[in-house]
Amino acid sequence: MLGSFEQSTDSTEQVIIIGAGPCGLAAAIALNELGLNPLIIESRNIVHSISQYPTYMRFFSTPERLEIGDIPFTTNGEKPTRQEALAYYRTVTLRKNIRVNAFETVTDVVKEEQTFLVRSINRFGEEKLYRTERVVIATGYFDHPNKLGIPGEELDKVSHFFREAHPYTRMKVAIIGGSNSAIDAALELERVGAEVTVVYRGENYARGIKPWVLPIFEALVAKGTINMRFQSRVVEIDKGTVTIEGPEQREQLPNDFVLALTGFHPDRAFLSGIGVTIEEDGSPTFNDDTMETNVPGVYLAGVVASRKQANEIFIESGRFHGDRIAAHIAASHSNHV
Repeated sequence: MLGSFEQSTDSTEQVIIIGAGPCGLAAAIALNELGLNPLIIESRNIVHSISQYPTYMRFFSTPERLEIGDIPFTTNGEKPTRQEALAYYRTVTLRKNIRVNAFETVTDVVKEEQTFLVRSINRFGEEKLYRTERVVIATGYFDHPNKLGIPGEELDKVSHFFREAHPYTRMKVAIIGGSNSAIDAALELERVGAEVTVVYRGENYARGIKPWVLPIFEALVAKGTINMRFQSRVVEIDKGTVTIEGPEQREQLPNDFVLALTGFHPDRAFLSGIGVTIEEDGSPTFNDDTMETNVPGVYLAGVVASRKQANEIFIESGRFHGDRIAAHIAASHSNHV
């Protein structure tokens, strides 16, 4: 990890933020208000995770709980859609003049005595090198799905993402998981004529399922329109079948596609590479009041700061992490004056 940094840097920054999700953008706004003008380096596009959400997804939260930078988030309905969220965060980025190097991937962060050296590669394969006083890691988790660890998971028919139902018309689809994403996907697939089987290890429906959705889903299960397998798991995937192990039997079902909607996890290896210690429960070491890690000058923002569960931090709470970071940096400046 401690590679050679003999070449000259492309720029010197006061703060570099890794990740241009809502929480990274919120951190940039808070730091901009201190006059620090941070640079965000983003491996994909702005709010990439949201752009990967199902095409017709509607947020569980109301728009005011997703706002950043004191810019109102207006929507046509009570709950914003994916498309409205993309437009909102794009507008905030432009209006607040946030500096974002999109499609550029940070590959290395090395701590020196007073600064950090950050190495990245842009979309043209060119290596970039920056020197910065502080690093804010806001990398989210959407690029790291929770794998099943079963035979056949690597087949092309298996996806950890669901975008829209249309391609699955008249297909036999197994959905693994019992969260809102799994229930929503099953309902959309049923509407386009897919034959849907939901495989969930829990004894009953997961807590937190949207209350206006669950009765509709339960009615379809009761009619046999959607097949529900509780206390079950997929143990093997083949080209034309899936093998499901339930409480009473093991069965093999004809299958065209598998949607493994089993959640995601932050990239702890990247944090470890920078020197951030990982606790016994797998969570990174950081101060809740300042968001600073055990590495002075390295901060966390958003879901990367989650502890036991990746879904314990949402946009609604992670958007305030930047305020804590800015307050700590401001206090550090005043202490050195």
